[in-house]
Amino acid sequence: MRTTRFFHCLGAVLALAAGVVATAPARAAWPDRPLTIIVHFAPGGANDLLGRLIASELGPVLGQNVVVENRPGANGNIGLTAAARATPDGYTLVVASGVVLINPSISKVAYDPIRDFAPIAYLGSSPNMLLTRPGSGIGSVADLIAKAKADPGKINYASPGVGSISHLAVELLGLRAGVKLVHVPYQGAAPAAQAAAAGTVDFASVAVAGMMGPVQGGALHAIVQTGTGPWPELPGVPTMAQAGIPDAVVETSQMLLAPAGTPQPILDRLAREVLAIMRKADVRDRMMKASFEVRPQGPRELAARIAREVPMWKDIVDEAGITAK
Repeated sequence: MRTTRFFHCLGAVLALAAGVVATAPARAAWPDRPLTIIVHFAPGGANDLLGRLIASELGPVLGQNVVVENRPGANGNIGLTAAARATPDGYTLVVASGVVLINPSISKVAYDPIRDFAPIAYLGSSPNMLLTRPGSGIGSVADLIAKAKADPGKINYASPGVGSISHLAVELLGLRAGVKLVHVPYQGAAPAAQAAAAGTVDFASVAVAGMMGPVQGGALHAIVQTGTGPWPELPGVPTMAQAGIPDAVVETSQMLLAPAGTPQPILDRLAREVLAIMRKADVRDRMMKASFEVRPQGPRELAARIAREVPMWKDIVDEAGITAK
């Protein structure tokens, strides 16, 4: 009797469990709705172009629309904060420039670049360049250093803003050369370049991407670029190393991140698809025309890069004494 009663009870429990499973809502396969890619700068630059390129290529692969949402402001912090706080379900991503690794060392931000983001893919980079107007008397880095030493604290330069990669490129030059250069921040690369062309400042530091027009038109002269090697759009323009400044490579990098906690299978799928997109020959060509060199790397390499560069930039920021005003 006891055995019979046990099996009756067991059967009832199993039937109840089966009923619960049968009535539980099935979890839809990801993705079952549109995705959003946050771009933390205004339309037009490499950050925006990459976001739109990835969106257009990723949508058909995933079978869902991928929408680009520009959230500019505060040197990228507005968009980066929105991405860090988004639900980690694979439906919100961010194309982040290298400022994500620098901003926390300059001012208080609402995200941690290591703790609050999951790496998906490193996309590539473009160098920065120092621009002077014709007739400025600064035709090379050697000229710039000589003038800065002859007139300490008098040579000034424009950049797209405090804490921008372009700003840090000059601060690093100053540290390596032992000179003090006065920073004049502007609201973007174009106004910074215009200030140099007008003679409002002695020179400007801007990213190559999107800023070749004034150089090709002759309004400005590039005296140096900050990449690791020659840049095709700047033939004959030396790297920092070639100009006699060692250990001063500074590139404007771009990467794709998701909020921390995004399920690993989703991250793996996104990494696989995005890396395949970035390796396409036509994608490389399109981005090089926008002065951006595609150099895709996976999440493991990106995680190592982030872990390496966050303290590196902090050391540079601290040594240069950079703070948000």
